[in-house]
Amino acid sequence: MRIGELSQRTGVSPRSLRYYEEQGLLTSSRSAAGQRHYPDAVVQRVSLIRQLFEAGMSSRVIATVLPCVDVPGDLDVAEETSAAMLRERERIDAEIAHLVETRDALDVLIKANSRHRAELSATR
Repeated sequence: MRIGELSQRTGVSPRSLRYYEEQGLLTSSRSAAGQRHYPDAVVQRVSLIRQLFEAGMSSRVIATVLPCVDVPGDLDVAEETSAAMLRERERIDAEIAHLVETRDALDVLIKANSRHRAELSATR
């Protein structure tokens, strides 16, 4: 299938599909006219790539994780992938901790603002 059909079947723009190729996440063959052609199986791969992007992973991390899908029986690949996934989980945990701290600081400001508004209302 050509890039337009893949785009329609996956809901991913042609521009994003070209980006996935640039990052080594997808491969295609080329026609004599230079048009990209993809096998039907790539639809599932694009779905997986989208899920990983939506989970907050970078294309670099996704490129590290995808070989586990491509070569599932290779222990070295599985170990590299596991290490990459653990690093990504640690990054996400740190990001969550930072967001919790930010939310807690915002809660302090909200309480202070509520007290201030109550004081202003009482003086009216």
